[in-house]
Amino acid sequence: MSLSVGDKAPLFNCKNQRGDDISLSDLAGKKVILYFYPKDSTPGCTVQACNLRDNFEELSAQDYVVLGVSSCSEKRHNNFIAKNSLPFDLLMDETQQLQNLYGVWQLKKTFGKEYMGTVRTTFIIDETGIITQIINKVKTKEHWQQISQP
Repeated sequence: MSLSVGDKAPLFNCKNQRGDDISLSDLAGKKVILYFYPKDSTPGCTVQACNLRDNFEELSAQDYVVLGVSSCSEKRHNNFIAKNSLPFDLLMDETQQLQNLYGVWQLKKTFGKEYMGTVRTTFIIDETGIITQIINKVKTKEHWQQISQP
């Protein structure tokens, strides 16, 4: 599935690091930063999460809800959050259902080896559930700037 700016964001219901259900329909009226990343506690993913953490107050002031999504477990998410003082939820997508829904679970290639994995992508969803921005080439050190100045 290939999503574009202007599309209705696919609805989802996914558990966060506390085991609470988080659904896009429950966030109606808020702007959502839904960012997909490969793995907790890896260098690039840590830099990206910390960039969002460091700008979280500004994001909240603009009525954004930040949700990170990876295939990691509840335990890994909780460790990642604790280690980096992350003030936002991370969603568990161990079966890649949400990643497939948004088209970010794809064939990747590293050092000539092919495998399925998460393509780092961010979707900005407005208060009415419409995708207003898709960031395919995420700059982990400058992610907030990519969101705030598309």
